[in-house]
Amino acid sequence: MEKRATASRSGRYLKIGIFQLVTLMCQAVTEEPRFAEPIPNVTVALGRDASLPCVVDHLGTYKVARIHIDRQMILTIHRHVIARVPRFIVTHDNQKPWLLHVSSVEQEDRGYYMCQVNTNPMISQVGYLQVVVPPNIVDADSTPSSVAVRENQNLTLTCRANGFPQPKLSWRREDSQPISVDRRKKVSTFEGESLNLTRISRTEMGAYLCIASNGVPPSVSKRIIVDVEFSPMIWVPNQLVGAPSGTDVTLDCHTEAYPRAISYWVYQSVMLLPTQKYTTETSENSYRAHMKLTVRGLQSSDFGNYRCISKNSLGETEGSIRLYEIPMPSSPPKPTKVISGASKEERVSVIREGGAGGQSPPPSSRAPSASLPPPGQGQAPAPRPPKPPVNGTPGAASSTGCRRIVKWTQPFLVATGIFMFLATP
Repeated sequence: MEKRATASRSGRYLKIGIFQLVTLMCQAVTEEPRFAEPIPNVTVALGRDASLPCVVDHLGTYKVARIHIDRQMILTIHRHVIARVPRFIVTHDNQKPWLLHVSSVEQEDRGYYMCQVNTNPMISQVGYLQVVVPPNIVDADSTPSSVAVRENQNLTLTCRANGFPQPKLSWRREDSQPISVDRRKKVSTFEGESLNLTRISRTEMGAYLCIASNGVPPSVSKRIIVDVEFSPMIWVPNQLVGAPSGTDVTLDCHTEAYPRAISYWVYQSVMLLPTQKYTTETSENSYRAHMKLTVRGLQSSDFGNYRCISKNSLGETEGSIRLYEIPMPSSPPKPTKVISGASKEERVSVIREGGAGGQSPPPSSRAPSASLPPPGQGQAPAPRPPKPPVNGTPGAASSTGCRRIVKWTQPFLVATGIFMFLATP
């Protein structure tokens, strides 16, 4: 009895297990398709390739279709491309994802794409394809690459660009100088399509850059050359120039003009051309020019009024320089030698000796000459001895509280020595 009960229970368990297995198989066969994950939004630059996935579980015998909603166009059904656009391709490798490939994306490809399964009722999901476009400046709607305006007039520079997203426009000067806005403030960069230059001056002449950017590389720019026209002006640093005969001299004039001016020198109503006598040089920087005239070997006929002349299509102006003669500078006087701490007689002696060229003569020339007396005549009188010091002691204190120092000058010492030599028997 016990064995029969055990066999009966084992049979029941086997039947239950088989039933559960059959149930699971039936559920797997009859389960409806569903999307495993949403379609991602894809962003791609113009001209690049893009792929839109669609992942479906338990597709079975059902079909997958792809539709471009914005253009109301059926692109693919299952593995077949319906749209007559060779840039669309569908792939499926017996795995879950169904991939819609779009090659060389164009702007009209932007929009919503639907992945649809033909169940009853139909199931679908949508993803967005964003096509970004780098900025592009429209030359037809912008200021030409070169523009000219008279000084103190108003000028408006315009720059327009397209792209997606809409580009932002900024202005700056190529030489990094500030931009004057409404003559009130100066900025390094100006934002906007139009740049207004009020009462433009010559200092605002140059190249302006319009830069368009929208976050999609590359950014683009347009270069606009602004020429400010005005009549010539001349500035003369030195209107009076002096030089001695026989030397060379250079005269200077600074000019400003646009359009470019013709500049030359005139002396005595004659245009000066480059010769061995005259050398002309002109260095230009934008609307500025520096004129130089060098006159060599000045003679009396070269002194007078020289004119620097500048002219363009808007006017003419000139500057005048008077060249006059000055004497040739002489050699500078030689310094006098003074010895600090010397006595008055010694300082006078040194000054007299220094007048002959600033050099001290040999010792024999500084000492006074002494000669022997002629025969028959007496000996030379003895020099007057110095006064004895106070209290008989040299350097003793006087009644005034000062010390008296006895000092013999060099000529007196020499004369005393000669006298003592002659007095010796």
